[in-house]
Amino acid sequence: GDINDNHIAVDVNTPTSLASVDAGSRGIVLKNGRQVTVWIEYRDDSKMIRVWVGYSQTRPANPILVSQIDLSRQFKEFMYVGFSASNGQGSALYMVHRWRFKTFGLVPSLIPVDTVNGGDCFMCSTEDSSANNSRIVDPRKRRKKIGEMALGLGGLAAFLCSIVAIVGLATFVLIKKLRGRMRRGRGSDRTCEVEMNRVPTRLSLGEIKSATMGFNQNRVVGEGGSAVVYKGSLPSGGDVAVKRFERSGNDRLCNPFTTEFATMVGCLRHKNLVQLYGWCCEANELVLVYEYLPNGSLAKLLHKSSSNSLFILPWKKRFSIVLGVASALTYLHEECESQVIHRDVKTCNIMLDAEFNAKLGDFGLAEVYEHSSITREATIPAGTMGYLAPEYVYSGVPTVKTDVYSFGVVLLEVASGRRPVNDDGTVLVDWVWDLWEIGRLIEASDSRLMGKYNIVEMERMLMVGLFCVHPNHENRPTVKEAARILRGEAPLPPLPSRKPRVSIRPVFDPDDVEDVENYCGSYLGLDESAWMTPKSQFS
Repeated sequence: GDINDNHIAVDVNTPTSLASVDAGSRGIVLKNGRQVTVWIEYRDDSKMIRVWVGYSQTRPANPILVSQIDLSRQFKEFMYVGFSASNGQGSALYMVHRWRFKTFGLVPSLIPVDTVNGGDCFMCSTEDSSANNSRIVDPRKRRKKIGEMALGLGGLAAFLCSIVAIVGLATFVLIKKLRGRMRRGRGSDRTCEVEMNRVPTRLSLGEIKSATMGFNQNRVVGEGGSAVVYKGSLPSGGDVAVKRFERSGNDRLCNPFTTEFATMVGCLRHKNLVQLYGWCCEANELVLVYEYLPNGSLAKLLHKSSSNSLFILPWKKRFSIVLGVASALTYLHEECESQVIHRDVKTCNIMLDAEFNAKLGDFGLAEVYEHSSITREATIPAGTMGYLAPEYVYSGVPTVKTDVYSFGVVLLEVASGRRPVNDDGTVLVDWVWDLWEIGRLIEASDSRLMGKYNIVEMERMLMVGLFCVHPNHENRPTVKEAARILRGEAPLPPLPSRKPRVSIRPVFDPDDVEDVENYCGSYLGLDESAWMTPKSQFS
């Protein structure tokens, strides 16, 4: 049993404490109504847990409890978390004023009071006034907002035991909640009211404006359909990329921020993915702060005018870049707990660091599914002309093979140095297929390389590119399989002698064609030959 009614203990799936200490030994009384601050640190390398307790916001010099306990089996990459309490036969009410955690690094010794207002709730709706007007968060309201997080706080001792089991893991519950909302199409303004303080770092609008010199146009390094990217500089983090989203009452324009934020925080930790450092949702501004990648996008390096730059991306770097992108997509498709479909794989969204390592970014169109899901709802196709898989344009149902097609276009683009659709309207995919048909595939290689490439690797990249853009999605490889072929670990694919022509049946009633054309401006390509690369209304 418990050592007394005023103690701190660590319980792991059992009422019998693995470690406990009398709080009174440090002059702490847990039931006198005073506000108590607790710091808990667990280091997996040493399997050591340490707990500090004090009445002030400054962490005491020495922990009140130190114990060597292996919690590695209790932690999972994704898990439900929360607070729970048991008070026996008695009755009591404890209020959590604020709480935060870090999955990496050390617990801060000071919790500043000015970080509380509006920022310490993980998700706040417009009607949750307590987040903005009070430092005390009513657990009953929080229970309504976040169903997975039970805040029955009947005793501080049990609260301490519970919080040990949640350090670094609560983020993912909320992300799943948010993703569930978006999956049901609820991209309302309330969804944009995402406040996930310090998951990662929450920045004030003042810090963002200071970093970008007031969103100075001279700091713009990129623009997209829903956001503008600025180069910024933070005192604590050096150069960063500040992505400022358009804010509108239109649900569709609200979704890119929530989608990208939820996806990036949800599970995306990979060396070939752009890393999210911070965020801001304040005064009608929606901002995400990413690591700054000095070499910009792959598209800019591939398609620089020779008159503006003498630099031509060498073949070895090109080959390394596509393998990096393949590694990122394999992670998204197969290695995350949930399957992530990027839906906008293109060279503009492949960023390069100082060593030209590839980092895939821009998850504003991403879709997240359970690996076991079979049926998927059709959506209005979104993406970029020249990269869209034909079946996706017609059906609106994204799959991993949708990303495989886009990856294949990237392979052909990197090998040839040509854009997916040239200014004269020539479609890269069709052009390479034509060269393959007449046995002159190597002529698709980038002439600016002046033959300075490994011919075996070049032919392999072009063939794998065609393999990935096969008109029949069932004949395409996975990205993982494509990467093995690129590295020479698997045989070259058996390609047909010419581009296959596969008829496709419309997924809508023929009587609705006029309505579809009116909505899409006849960009669905319904009047084109079967399996021609379709046009689209997307950027």
